[in-house]
Amino acid sequence: MGRIMGLDVGSKTVGVAVSDELGWTAQGIEIIPIDEQAGEFGLDRVAELVEKYQVQGFVLGLPKNMNNTLGPRVEASQAYGELLRKKFAFPVDYQDERLTTVEAERMLVEQADTSRRKRKKVIDKLAAGLILQNYLDRQGKLVKTL
Repeated sequence: MGRIMGLDVGSKTVGVAVSDELGWTAQGIEIIPIDEQAGEFGLDRVAELVEKYQVQGFVLGLPKNMNNTLGPRVEASQAYGELLRKKFAFPVDYQDERLTTVEAERMLVEQADTSRRKRKKVIDKLAAGLILQNYLDRQGKLVKTL
């Protein structure tokens, strides 16, 4: 199986995680700064990470509302997915990301030495890892095809 990259796309950053070669575990690796207004989406850095980790597919968080309707950031997430599909010609899938940021925050708060400022710096990376881990755990279609 090829590695899958998980992405938590925000308006200012993209949290990045990658799976292991077997598709069992996700590891958050970094946060890429982006600027939606300026049209800077960090794709050059994504390309470097794709090459480094030999990624063959992408999973993006789909920010649904708690009542299962599509949230305001869904369009941005799907647009980012299209950018990835066009640039890399790899499959793209989506994972419901409700509560992943809340879960990531709770995990960091439980670590007493993680200050609020430090949490802000790692939360997107951790959220990307949770999105990807949830996808791997449910055996999303990329897990079966890569």
